[in-house]
Amino acid sequence: MDAPVFEEFDPASDCDCPGCVHWRRVIPPSSLPGPVGHPAARGALLLAAAAGTVLAAGQPVPAVAAAHGPARPGDPRGDEPDTPQGAKAPLHSVGGGPAGLAKPGAGGELPATTRAAIINRAKKWVAARVPYSNTAYWPDGYRQDCSGFVSMAWNLPGNEWTGSLSTFGVRVSRDQLQPGDMLLFHNAADPQNGSHVVLFGGWSDYTHTYYLAYEQTRPHTRGQSTPYAYWSNSDRYVPYRYKGLAEETSAGVSAPGATSSRYPGRSFFGPGADNPHVTRLGEQLVKKGFGTYYTSGPGPRWGEADRRGVEAFQRAQGWRGGAADGWPGPETWRRLFS
Repeated sequence: MDAPVFEEFDPASDCDCPGCVHWRRVIPPSSLPGPVGHPAARGALLLAAAAGTVLAAGQPVPAVAAAHGPARPGDPRGDEPDTPQGAKAPLHSVGGGPAGLAKPGAGGELPATTRAAIINRAKKWVAARVPYSNTAYWPDGYRQDCSGFVSMAWNLPGNEWTGSLSTFGVRVSRDQLQPGDMLLFHNAADPQNGSHVVLFGGWSDYTHTYYLAYEQTRPHTRGQSTPYAYWSNSDRYVPYRYKGLAEETSAGVSAPGATSSRYPGRSFFGPGADNPHVTRLGEQLVKKGFGTYYTSGPGPRWGEADRRGVEAFQRAQGWRGGAADGWPGPETWRRLFS
């Protein structure tokens, strides 16, 4: 994986966030401690190059909407309002209703992804300055709160909350953290008090005391240098790595052979997919006698012919209902190439 490259940007000196207002009254920013000076006025580090996809599982819907930590935590001592997060929910359409834009295949396997893809998705929201909301959904189907942001970056098949995100990851140590991992604080005893989640973008100083945190918070998505593990409740944040993380080559693509019989990951299939794995899938469907839906032969762009061919193959295995949904999961792929 290529080493991440970081660029530092200083925000305007007349920033009116609570942290900057406080420190301008109290002390010059240049005299504050820490490798990045005044956290509220020293601002966002944006990842210029980093490493790219991931899961599905049903978790119980929380009884109440949770709330997480400071809305503008640039000043860790500030008295900031809570920013509530929504409950577990499906992806939403542009019109605002549940869309089912992504769903698990047979067996509920995780969508595969890479570190580069995770960071690139996070950066899109940062660039778009997606407004914070626990009820609104961005056009990609994800809720505009902290847990929706991480669900989006990890390419999960639905909107999770801080009480369910851990099921999609494995715990790692601080020394093992890499770009694309998450730092999660879920206050199980009182979910409405402090729960929050951020993405780890890489260490921003050689002492590993500050890191680039991508997060969804008021007023909009941001990437900024943050003391490990967070401004508040620091000892309660737990590092996790996405379970569906795929290996990467130096070019930032999945290491397994693009045309091998090994399952490449769910993210390579579905609306908008355009890659050699789709061609390989179609060719194998034709070889197995399930290519009658193609009018001009399999190609790299996913289409209805691919979905219907996969569905026909799944039904031939005796699968019904959601198990025969036309989405190639690991078991479908294994049987198709066996």
